[in-house]
Amino acid sequence: MIGSLIDVLWGLKTVAVFDVWSLEHFMAGMSVGGFIQAASNRVFRDIPVLEGRQDIAWWSDLSACLFLAYLWEAIEHYLENGTAGVAVEYWFQGIEFWANRLIADPALLVLGMALVRRHPWLAWPTRGASMIWLGIHVFVFPHCMYLYELFDIA
Repeated sequence: MIGSLIDVLWGLKTVAVFDVWSLEHFMAGMSVGGFIQAASNRVFRDIPVLEGRQDIAWWSDLSACLFLAYLWEAIEHYLENGTAGVAVEYWFQGIEFWANRLIADPALLVLGMALVRRHPWLAWPTRGASMIWLGIHVFVFPHCMYLYELFDIA
């Protein structure tokens, strides 16, 4: 019973809510959240004292983050289906589990954005770590689920 619950929570992206790429989604939320917050600060800085300005900025940032999250998930879905060719379809290793795509990945982006709003200094180190992660996983590893094969963690 517990084992099957863990398999649904953590494992291959085709059957689990969280996978190894969940870490990247969290880091992407921190990275993108830093850019969203900087843009928001520029926009809302020029507004004279407005009751609830911080609330408006938060909802604006949240909307932008969710828009980018679901935009990426839509693009990723078509890439997984082979729209960009067989090599890209192979790299993605199957269609992502619905709860991973629609709930966990966007939620991790929002959590990353919320953390970087609280600690803005985390944005640049996270961008560096994210670029290293993507560089290794996209250009070195043969497909996106290679870590599971390498460490036998699925």
